[in-house]
Amino acid sequence: MKIAILGKPFEDNIAPFIQALFDELVRRGAELLVVEHFKLYLGNTINLPSDIAIFSRGDSLVGVDVVLSIGGDGTLLDTVTYVGADQLPILGINTGRLGFLATIPYDSINAAIDALYKNEYTLDERSLIRVDANQDVFDGINFGLNEFSIQKRDTSAMLVVHTYIDGEYLNSYWADGLVVATPTGSTGYSLSCGGPLVLPKTNNFIISPVCPHNLNVRPMIVPDSSVISFEVEGRSSSFLASLDSRSVPVDMTVQLSVRREDFVARLVKLHHVDFLSTLRSKLNWGLDKRNNLLR
Repeated sequence: MKIAILGKPFEDNIAPFIQALFDELVRRGAELLVVEHFKLYLGNTINLPSDIAIFSRGDSLVGVDVVLSIGGDGTLLDTVTYVGADQLPILGINTGRLGFLATIPYDSINAAIDALYKNEYTLDERSLIRVDANQDVFDGINFGLNEFSIQKRDTSAMLVVHTYIDGEYLNSYWADGLVVATPTGSTGYSLSCGGPLVLPKTNNFIISPVCPHNLNVRPMIVPDSSVISFEVEGRSSSFLASLDSRSVPVDMTVQLSVRREDFVARLVKLHHVDFLSTLRSKLNWGLDKRNNLLR
């Protein structure tokens, strides 16, 4: 099996588990590729086999069977940008905090690797959001798994985001910003803005204003077959455009729109893990003592 590995630095107590991961993969005869910056970190942290290959952003991953993302949800979001249209399976190993997307605990790594080799998993296809603009905004990587957002910069005054769906005027949002989230992103920034939780398989976008000045403005769900476009006004000459964890200042004159990307992210889902159980676990649902009385 050919495996590509991306990751972020982790706490010292997690190092033995990552060492065990590499030892197990070597024992199984896996062909390993590690992203360059992570290999430099690992070389000072654990003992790596000498024959590991390295890769960088933009290198082809054709022939790779699965990609391991070692970190938190932010690491997995970054991993999606490396995989892109190749749609390689991604397994998220959680060495971070929340872990909505990176669902495999670091102390369950060996069990997860065993499931990979036994094909005891399914692939969960997640839709992506694509940003189109009249100039290059995100250095050619104009897709994301969670959300696209428009936000005011620093202490500048609120923005007015004129929003259109398939060219038809929807609303002018007087707010600190606006979030357009995928179903996967419904548990992220959109949720903190009062947006609803949406199951991953629903074909929708969620439009959520950030701190709207008009209190009767609420989040809205629209089909992801729509093209959502924006015209931004404000006292500042620029605003922040964010695609998942990547944020860049953008001039007010730039024209932006979002739509569903033509390809998907394929997340490895082990048989004992599903979205609803993750939801209950991460949001601490079911902790009400009355639930125990009903069983």
